[in-house]
Amino acid sequence: MSIETDVSRIKIKFIIEGLGEAEGELARFLAPRTIDTIVRKLPLEGRASTWKEEVYFEVPIKMGEEKGKSTVEEGTIAFWPMSGALCVFYSKSQPYSPVSVMGKITSGLELFKHVKSGITIKVQMA
Repeated sequence: MSIETDVSRIKIKFIIEGLGEAEGELARFLAPRTIDTIVRKLPLEGRASTWKEEVYFEVPIKMGEEKGKSTVEEGTIAFWPMSGALCVFYSKSQPYSPVSVMGKITSGLELFKHVKSGITIKVQMA
């Protein structure tokens, strides 16, 4: 089965204003309810905020934690229920509060190290 037809893995793209594009993959088994909700709302866009080794932006989604994690690996894509935000961790990090891990960045992770607060990030299907 090709990756494009595999509904358990969803390819997405982050378009980062002034920096370029990064690609990621969401894995449904990690947080199926959260991922389904977010995928239905794509494309999403927001203004970036930064915290430690994390870039995040608020999205119009309110839902609770799903399989919440308090530590994440480099490249993790997650949803932060406390703030209703999508997060990308560009280094191993400890989130401010538990996040619902959804997948990982597959290319362009280094771009997130250069994100400044206030720039626009758009997420869409790849």
